[in-house]
Formats: sequence, structure tokens, C-alpha cells
Amino acid sequence: MSLSREQMLVEMGISPIWILRDGEQSIAEPVATAPAHVAEVIPEAAPIPAIQPVSPVIATPIAVPQGHFLQGAVDALDWPKLAQAVSACRACPLCQQRKQAVLGVGDLNPDWLFIGEGPGADEDAQGEPFVGQAGKLLDNMLAALDISRGNKVYIGNAVKCRPPGNRTPEAMELTTCRPYLERQIALLKPKIIVLLGKVAVHSLLLDDKSLASLRGKRFEYGGIPVVVTYHPAYLLRNLPDKAKAWEDLLFARRVLNEVVAPELPF
Repeated sequence: MSLSREQMLVEMGISPIWILRDGEQSIAEPVATAPAHVAEVIPEAAPIPAIQPVSPVIATPIAVPQGHFLQGAVDALDWPKLAQAVSACRACPLCQQRKQAVLGVGDLNPDWLFIGEGPGADEDAQGEPFVGQAGKLLDNMLAALDISRGNKVYIGNAVKCRPPGNRTPEAMELTTCRPYLERQIALLKPKIIVLLGKVAVHSLLLDDKSLASLRGKRFEYGGIPVVVTYHPAYLLRNLPDKAKAWEDLLFARRVLNEVVAPELPF
């Protein structure tokens, strides 16, 4: 048996309401009304309080200290305290969207220190630098030198928090994070530093020249030799430059051998 529209409305607890308007009889649109057995348990609605005007909320700008404000506090930290300080750092806006700060990974008594740009999405999620496709390429580059992360190798970044959208870190962010990087170097005492990309060069050497003009040259930071090459992420987009990066790594190994040779007993 098929039901009419009116019968269906009645079955669902909805019935038309007849309204008299200006002495004339008219039909209003069907209005939902609760069935009797439901209406009995619905309490009478409480009166709605008057809406009070609310003053607009004005965002307070975040105070962003420059790097030298952190310097004195960071200089005396050991590894555990440095890791805690980086994890809890709120010194620049990069902390707002990170999942976690990424200090670095590897041998704490390394020959090699590789410094990249900053954490990407994978690094931010896993808490370790260079774990995506760029990380796989870096691991292959290390293997070609007969070294590997964690075995006389430490890997870190210029900034410890992921920039939004993996954008390039800004100068203020590099300056603010630099004391952490400097403290890492002081604790690690590597025999050679390899800077991966222009951001790392700008952070550590404070040099804004083109990467091409800096390749194949020996620089120094605190008495430690420094060599410059391309970032693995760049190499993934520019495959022909992999050969140039390999030349840079061979140059870095020669520089390292020059540093290590005087230390070897005769």
C-alpha cells in the first residue's frame, strides 16, 4: 500500500499547520514538530541571554631575539642540555608549525660534519636530517667515499625547525639558530666541514657569493677546514651537477687527508 504525501508526513511526526491570516484561511509550509512521546521528555528551552559586545582581539607580535641573545646561554651547554634547549626553543617563528626540532644525527666524535639547510617534511616527522630522497642521495655519496652516517660522520642543518612549505630559511632565522650550530661544532670538533648548499654557506661563513665561485676552495671556521658543494635536493633537480658534487667530495677528502696526515704516528 502506497502512502500519500500527507500520510508520510504524519508517520514521520511532521504535519501541516493551518494558519489564519487576516481572516482568510491559508496553508503554511509543513513545519517539523516532535511526536508527542518525544515532546514529553524535551525540557522547556531556557531563555537566551543577551549577547554582550566583545572587544576585538589584537594579536601581540612575537618577540624574536637575535642570535647573540642566545649565544651566552648556549656556549656552556653539553650535548644533553643542548638537545633539550633545541627541542624547547621558541626563539623564532619557525617553532610555531614544527612537529619537532631536528638537532642532527651521527657520530659525536666525527671526522666529517655535513651541514645542510633545514628539516623538510620527512625530517620534521622523523626527527632526523636527510631522510627523504635527498637523504638517500647523500647516503650514496657518503658510501662512495667509504663512509656512512654514524660512522665518523655527523649530519646537521643550519636551522633546526622546518620552514613552512620547505621555503628557504630567512636571514633572521639563520642568525637566531646560529648559536646552536656553533655549539654543535664546538662539541663535535670535526676534522672537516662540508657545507651543502648556499644556505649553509651563508649561515656558517656569512658569505653570499654564488656557490659556483666558492667550490673547489678551502675555507676555515675556527681552525677547521671547510669545503662547499651542492645540496642533495638541488642535485635531484640538476642531475648533470652530480659530477661536480663528486669532485667537491674528492677535494674534501684530500683536504681531510692533509689534516689527518700530520697527526699519524711515524
